[in-house]
Order: sequence, then C-alpha cells, then structure tokens
Amino acid sequence: MFILRRIYCRTFQTVFKIALPFLPYRKPKIIPSVAGIAEVCRQNKITCVMIVTDKGIRRLGLTDPLEKILDKQGIDHCIYSRTVADPTIWNVEEARRMYLRHDAQAIIAFGGGSSMDCAKAAGARIVKPRQSVRRMKGILKIRKKLPLLIAVPTTAGTGSETTLAAVITDSERHHKYPINDLCLIPRYAVLDYHETLGLPADLTATTGMDALTHAVEAYIGGSTTRGTRKMAEEAVCLIYRYLKAAYEDGQDKRARSGMLRASYYAGAAFTRSYVGYIHAVAHSLGGQYKIPHGLANAVTLPVVLRMYGSACEKKLAKLARITGIADKQTKDHRAAQAFIGWIQRSNDHMGIPRYFPQIRRKDIPLMARHADKEGNPLYPVPVLMDRKELEEIYHRLKGEVKK
Repeated sequence: MFILRRIYCRTFQTVFKIALPFLPYRKPKIIPSVAGIAEVCRQNKITCVMIVTDKGIRRLGLTDPLEKILDKQGIDHCIYSRTVADPTIWNVEEARRMYLRHDAQAIIAFGGGSSMDCAKAAGARIVKPRQSVRRMKGILKIRKKLPLLIAVPTTAGTGSETTLAAVITDSERHHKYPINDLCLIPRYAVLDYHETLGLPADLTATTGMDALTHAVEAYIGGSTTRGTRKMAEEAVCLIYRYLKAAYEDGQDKRARSGMLRASYYAGAAFTRSYVGYIHAVAHSLGGQYKIPHGLANAVTLPVVLRMYGSACEKKLAKLARITGIADKQTKDHRAAQAFIGWIQRSNDHMGIPRYFPQIRRKDIPLMARHADKEGNPLYPVPVLMDRKELEEIYHRLKGEVKK
C-alpha cells in the first residue's frame, strides 16, 4: 500500500477509535428463555410481532413454543420464513412488506446470523422507506430507531444478537456487504441454550469458528480497549474449552451454554473494536460463490494470521497463554504459532477444509476489490494491504501462492 493511502487509513482509524467512547453503544438486555419474550412485549405494549426465520427452522418446528406462548398471551404474530443462507435484498423487501401488511410493531429474529441480518435490514427499511438497502451499505447510514428488535440465536457463533452489523447479499451484482449502524443492535437477546441443542455438527463447527474469528480480529486490531480485550479473551477461552465438546456431542448442555456466552462476548467485542480482512475476504467469497460465512471465516482465519506475521505475534501469544495452549515461558513467536496451530488442528478435527479449490483466478481481482473497499480505511488491521496485496490471500485459499 502506497504511503499516502496508508496515512489516510491509519488517520481514519485513529479518529474513529477516539470517537468510540462517545458513541451510544449498548448491550442488548438478556432474556434467559423464550418464555420471557411475551412479558417484554406486554411491557412495550406490543400487540403484533413479526418472526423472521428460515424454512429449516420452521420445518423443524423450533418456533412452535414461541408461537404458543404468544397465542396464549393474546399477541398476534406473522412469520417470515423465506430467509436464505445469505439474505438478499429481495428477502429484506419481502419481510418489510409482510411487517407493514400485518401492522406489526416488533420483530423477533429467530435463527442464525442470516435471519438476524434479514430482520435488522428489514427494520431499517421500515423506518427508512425512501432509502434503499444499497444506500445503507457502510457505516452510520440509518441513524434512526428501529422497531423493537428481539434476537433469539439458534447457533453459537455469529454474535448477531449483540452486534451493529447486518450483512446482505446483492444477488444481481454477486456482492455481499455489511451495513453498520448502532441502531441495528437488538434491544433484547434471548440466550437460551435449549435453542441450540442438537445443532448439526458441521454448523456447530463453522459457527463456533465464526465466533473465534470475531474475538481474534477484535483483539488483534488497533481499536481495542480494555473492555473489548477482556470480552475477546473471555470468548476465546470459552471456545477453547467448549467448542470441541459441543461439536462432538450436540446435547452437551454445558458446552452449548458456554458457546452461547462465547458468541455473545465475541460479538460485543467486535461491535466496538471491528473486525479485519478475514471478514472482508469472507464476505467476498460468500457473495461470489455462496460460501457460508462461518465456513469462509474458519478457512481464512489461519491463512491471514500467518500473513500478518510479527505484527500480531504479541497479542496471539497472550491468547495462547491465557488459554493454556502455551505456557508463560514460551517466547512470543512460538506461542503465536502454537495458537495458529491450534486453530488449524481444530478446523481439521471438525472436517473444515483447508482450501477453496472452487476459487477461479479470473474472479480474484474483483473479490480483492470488494475486500479492499470494505476493509480500507475502516478496519484497524495489524497490517494494511491494498487490492494487489489482498489478492495473495485468495491464491493461498485456493491452495496456491502467487509467485
């Protein structure tokens, strides 16, 4: 990256970091179980809600207990269940129309990150009817209070129940981009491990590594604070302790509860300290090839950490020590390598591939351009990369290194 652009990026990030303590961040209020949603609706004088979910969750009947509770309390509801794995602008607009048609007053996002992203963007469109989803791309483009939003995560990884981000796919342009605004943080989050019991092993793996990516990128970036570092460390320790157990036994209540807390802490950390090129690359892979976000993050995480090299060794070494991956006497370089090695072994153990051979060389310049536009100047990464430098990440993910 040439010197003037480097100065611009670091200046932008410094100004944003200085502004962080003055921005109205908030943590969602925790509801310990789905049963508590009705009381929240009553307190807020809500008489009709829209549940945003997907066909798989609907088919499995996971929303049935919530629907019965709402019926029993006389709260009308409608269900939008056509959310796809990477929610599209079309999903957002269709959900918005349903909300308005039923005169709903609140939104319950029920599912993984896709359902929550769709619900957040639909809420934004409801309060900003003249602003298209495309024009919401970026940071602080909404700036208006959303309808009451309650998040019920059924996976432990995306952290969407506590973040200011919604990631939407523009299917016409094969592009996936984040919308970031403080008003997108849900007002309430239901952290009920019962909703994650039995989550398939492959989803447990990729969503768990998604949470790890959130925590690590927040931790090694330049916008960390004492509070976000503490949350990121707690998330990494919980993932180290519980992800393998949750993967191997979907009914392990302690492991499921631990991973839910890890996801929440990781989401809270990156909402304030941001992520980095791993996410920017993952979004481009999702937009171009429909690779699930958690999977894209999982494969990309060790690749980019190795490319950062010494720039993040000290912080990775600390994570290695607090988890017990390395002891206190281990030098930073070896400890950092041990931490990256643990990530790679975890991926291997859970059947996550090391490469994406489907990446086409002709697509790499376009994806690198998208990643560059998303990451620079916003993401406070340890090492700044321009478009050409980002291309090497895709070559490594394909299983080759550009000469």
